[in-house]
Amino acid sequence: MTSLRFILFALIAFAASVFYYFDLGQYLTLETLKSQQSTIENYRINHPKLAVTFYMLVYIAVTGLSLPGAVILTLAGGAVFGFFWGTAIVSFASTIGATLAFLAARFLFREQVQAKFSARLEAIDEGVKKEGGFYLFTLRLVPIFPFFMINLLMGLTNMRVGVFYVVSQIGMLAGTAVYVNAGTELAKIDSLAGILSPSLLGAFILLGFFPLMAKKIAEVIGARKC
Repeated sequence: MTSLRFILFALIAFAASVFYYFDLGQYLTLETLKSQQSTIENYRINHPKLAVTFYMLVYIAVTGLSLPGAVILTLAGGAVFGFFWGTAIVSFASTIGATLAFLAARFLFREQVQAKFSARLEAIDEGVKKEGGFYLFTLRLVPIFPFFMINLLMGLTNMRVGVFYVVSQIGMLAGTAVYVNAGTELAKIDSLAGILSPSLLGAFILLGFFPLMAKKIAEVIGARKC
C-alpha cells in the first residue's frame, strides 16, 4: 500500500472509530429525529444554505464511510426540506456518498473486501460482466439488497465510475422518494419497518427485474431473426 493510500485508509478508519467511540449513532435514530425536528426546521428557516450544505456533508460522510443512519437521514430530508427538495438533495448526497464508498473499495479496501465477501463477489462480478448497468440498476431498485454492500462490491468490479454514478442515482431515486415522502409525515411513523409495505416492496422487485427481462426478451427476438 502506497503512503497516500495508507494515509487515506488511516483517515477513514479514524473517522469511523470516532463515530463508534462517541456513539454518534444515537443522534441518527427515529426518536432523536422526532424530538429535534422543530429545532432542525428552525435552523433551516434561519440558515437555509448552511442547512442544506451541512445536511449534505453529513449524508455524504455517513454513506461514504458505510456507517448506519442513511435511512434516518433520508427521513430527515423529507421532514426538513419537503418532498421535492428533499428528494433532490438526498438523491445527490446519497449517490455522491455511494460513489466515494465505491472508490474506497476499489483503491483502498480491495484485498480486505475480497477476503470478506469473496463468495458473493464472484457472482456479482460475473453478473456485471454480462449485464453491466442493468445488473446494478436491479440491485439499486430492489431494497432487499444492503446499500453499503452494493457500493463496496461494485468497487471491486471493472465498472466505470461514471456508469456507477448515473445508474445508482437513477436506480435509487424511487426508493429515495418513498422514504423522503414518509419523512414529510414524520409524526405518523412509529417504526422504520412500516415504511415499505409488502405490496410496495413487491412492486420494487418487479420494476427492478424488468430491465433485465426486457433485455433478455430483446436478445431472444434478435437471435430468432438471425
